[in-house]
Amino acid sequence: MTEDTIQTFIDAVVASPAPYTELDRQYVTNRIFALIGDGQAEAATSNEPIDLVNAMIQTAINHGKIEDSASPKEILESQLMDLMTPLPSALNRGFWDRYQKSPSAATDWFYQLSQKNNYIKTRNIAKNVVFPAKTPAGELEITINLSKPEKDPKAIAAALKQKSTSYPLDQLCMTNEGYLGRLGYPARSNHRIIRMMLGGETWGFQYSPYAYFSEHAIFLAQEHRPMLINQHTFTNLLEIVRQFPTYFVGSNADLPIVGGSMLTHDHYQGGKHDFPMMKAPVDRAIDLGVAGVAAGVVDWPMTDIRLTGSQPEPLITAATKILNSWIDYSDESVDVRAYTDDTRHHTVTPIAYRKGDDYVLDIVLRDNQTSTTYPDGIFHPHQDVQHIKKENIGLIEVMGRAILPARLKAEMAEVTKYLLDEPNEMADMHQAWADQIKRDHQLTAENVTEVLHQAIGNVFARVLADAGVFKRDTAGQAALDKFIAQI
Repeated sequence: MTEDTIQTFIDAVVASPAPYTELDRQYVTNRIFALIGDGQAEAATSNEPIDLVNAMIQTAINHGKIEDSASPKEILESQLMDLMTPLPSALNRGFWDRYQKSPSAATDWFYQLSQKNNYIKTRNIAKNVVFPAKTPAGELEITINLSKPEKDPKAIAAALKQKSTSYPLDQLCMTNEGYLGRLGYPARSNHRIIRMMLGGETWGFQYSPYAYFSEHAIFLAQEHRPMLINQHTFTNLLEIVRQFPTYFVGSNADLPIVGGSMLTHDHYQGGKHDFPMMKAPVDRAIDLGVAGVAAGVVDWPMTDIRLTGSQPEPLITAATKILNSWIDYSDESVDVRAYTDDTRHHTVTPIAYRKGDDYVLDIVLRDNQTSTTYPDGIFHPHQDVQHIKKENIGLIEVMGRAILPARLKAEMAEVTKYLLDEPNEMADMHQAWADQIKRDHQLTAENVTEVLHQAIGNVFARVLADAGVFKRDTAGQAALDKFIAQI
C-alpha cells in the first residue's frame, strides 16, 4: 500500500496552496521517505489528509523512525502537514490578496486551510460535550472541554531529563511559526501567522488549535510583553472589528484570578460567534457625557456597561473614562476595593463587535480581591460551586460560554447513576448538589440527562453571578448607579 498512501498524500500536496507542483513530486516523495522510512507503508482508512498522515505515522513507528508515544507522533504529523502548507510569505500574500475581495474571503480561506492541514484539531474538537441551558441569566452555552489530549506520562518523564530552554518564550510568540516541537511543547511545523498592523505595531493573527467556538482566532503582539488593558487596548479592539466586521474580539483581564491563563504575552481572542452576553438587552440607559455614544447597563450577571456608536473614537473615550474611574474606585458597602496597600485589584474585560453599521464595546468590570471567607477570590466561583467550576472566569466565560474541565464527563456519568439510584462511584464533592437535584425533580432514564444539563447550566449562571462585581439585586444596582454617577 506504499504507493496508494504516499502517492495519494503527494497528490494532495501538489494540489494544495503549498509551494510544490507536479514537477516536485519526486522531491516530495523523498522528503516523506526521509521522515517515515522506505518500504511498505500502512494503508490509510480514507483519502483525507489526516488519515493519510496517520497511516504514515504508523509506518514511521514500524520502521523505527519514531517512538510510539504522543510527542514524537505529534511532531511527525506537523512535519508531514507542513508539506501541504504554504510558506508564511505565500500564505500572507494569499490572505491579503483575498482580503481585497472581502474580509470574509480572506478569513474563510485561512480558516479552511488551517483545518485541512490539521493545525486546527477538528477531530479533537468534535469530542467536546456542548449543550445549551436555559437559566435565569438567559440561555447559556455549556462545553466540557475534551479536545486537548491528556499529558503523556512518557513525555512528562522524558521532559524532566531535558535541558530547559526558553525558546520559544511562550506558546503565543511568533517564534512558534514553524517550530519543530519537543517533549512537553507542541509541534508547530504547520503553524502559520498572518501579519497585520495595529496602532503602528506588528501583530499576528492565527487560529486556536483547540477552538472553543467557531473560527476561534488569536491576535498577538509581535513584542513579547505582559497583558495590559488601557486606552490602546480599546483602540486595537475596535480597529480589528473595523478590519474584520464579521468577527468579535476581546481581551482577557490583565490581573490574576480574573484574567486568562496566559498573562505574559499581550494578546486578544476573537472569532465568528454570537455569545449569550451579546444577545442580552440593555436594561437601563446611562449618560457618560460623551457625544456619539449610547451607553447602558446590560441585563447580565456580570457587571457590563455597553457602549454603542457609529464611530470608534467616542467609544474609546467613554471606555477610557470607565477604566480610569474604575481603577481607583472603592465602595466598602459592597466589598469593592481598588487597592490593598499597593496592590491594584481593578481592571476590565473589554469586548468589541459590530451590530450592523454600529460599533459595540462591552466593558465588564473586574475585581480580583481575596478574603478569609473567599480565599480563591471574592468575585470568583465560590466554594459551593467549585465542584463544577473552580478555574478563572476569562473572556469566553464572561460572555456566557462555559469551558468546563474534562473530568466532568466521567464524573457526570457517575452522578447520573446516582440520580437513577444505580450503583455508582460518584465523587463526594457532588453529593449535596446531586441530592438537591433529586429533591427538585422526578427523575427517569428518559429525562435525567436533560435535568442534569439544566442543573449544570444553573451552576454556571451562579458562577457568573459570583464573578459579578455589582450584584443584580437592589443594593448591588444602587451601588453600580453610584459608581456610574461619579465617572
